[in-house]
Parts: sequence; structure tokens; C-alpha cells
Amino acid sequence: MHAGSELLFPPYAIAPLENLRGPEWQALVQRVAALPETHPDSLAFSLMMMRLDGCMTCETDSYKAMRGCVQCAIQTIRRFKEGDDELLELYEEAQVDVNAYLKETAQQQKKAA
Repeated sequence: MHAGSELLFPPYAIAPLENLRGPEWQALVQRVAALPETHPDSLAFSLMMMRLDGCMTCETDSYKAMRGCVQCAIQTIRRFKEGDDELLELYEEAQVDVNAYLKETAQQQKKAA
């Protein structure tokens, strides 16, 4: 396994994606890269990238893993055939999913207390 490979998409791999697309994408990457990695928007970005990159099916001995997460993410964003609007929609979908999960988890913790 490459030293730059993780089990899931790591927050340190966000910033290198900044200049790969248009201004809206660049603004999103700049904003999210500056957030703490536990911030819901950072988690949503990582979730979006996990879905795009296929992190859940990445094998430690695969070509993608051997290149590392940053290179995999760069390649994924470069090869994304849709426009930036579609990428931003995928990010917004991930935000909805993360926020729903956090809300559900908070409700479960309240019930358990």
C-alpha cells in the first residue's frame, strides 16, 4: 500500500483538487479545505469524493491505491465528464446525507441518555 493511501478519502487530499475545474469548484475546494476535518461540510466533501473515487472498493494492492489518494482524486476530477454544476450537485447531495446522519445520531444519543 502506498504511504499516501488511506482507507477512506482523507481531508488532506482536498486542497490539491482546487485548480482542476472552474471558479465555483475552486471556491468550494478553498472553503472546504480551510475547515476542520470534522466539520459537516468537510465530511460531505469527503463522502462525495469517496463515492466518485470508489474508495469503498479500493484494494490496497490496486493501481489506484499504489498511486495514493491525492493522485486518484486528481485523476477522478479530471476525468469527470459532467460539468462543474453536476459536481456541485453531488456535493450538495452528500451534504444532505451527512446532515441527516448527524441528526439521526444526535437523536439516538438523546434517547440513550
